[in-house]
Amino acid sequence: QVKLVESGGGSVQAGGSLRLSCVASGYTDSTNCMGWFRQAPGKEREGVAVIYRGGTSTLYTGGVSTDYADSVKGRFTISQDNAKNTVYLQMNSLKPEDTAMYHCAADYGGYCSRSVGAYNYWGQGTQVTVSS
Repeated sequence: QVKLVESGGGSVQAGGSLRLSCVASGYTDSTNCMGWFRQAPGKEREGVAVIYRGGTSTLYTGGVSTDYADSVKGRFTISQDNAKNTVYLQMNSLKPEDTAMYHCAADYGGYCSRSVGAYNYWGQGTQVTVSS
């Protein structure tokens, strides 16, 4: 089993920044794919950013790889600290439409998808609220 604990959410004004953290514990060898997903009230959960943390996948010949939703490209950055089993989401130039509950997710695979169904391990989430 894998346990994921998020932190770093809060309330900011538009244009501000936040950094979310997700600490993984347990059987972390099964977490070569980790990602951040968000769910706004009345909307479906969507993949924001994912990271392939490294391993033997033939798809990622360059090692660590990242993928972002178009809505956050250029503003959000996902990164990791393997020594701490932690994945971060740096969010800059925040907009009111970024307001949502942000969840960390993890799983093991040869391809790190931004699809919700591709992940079996989920954290409880951390709320991000952006005011205009």
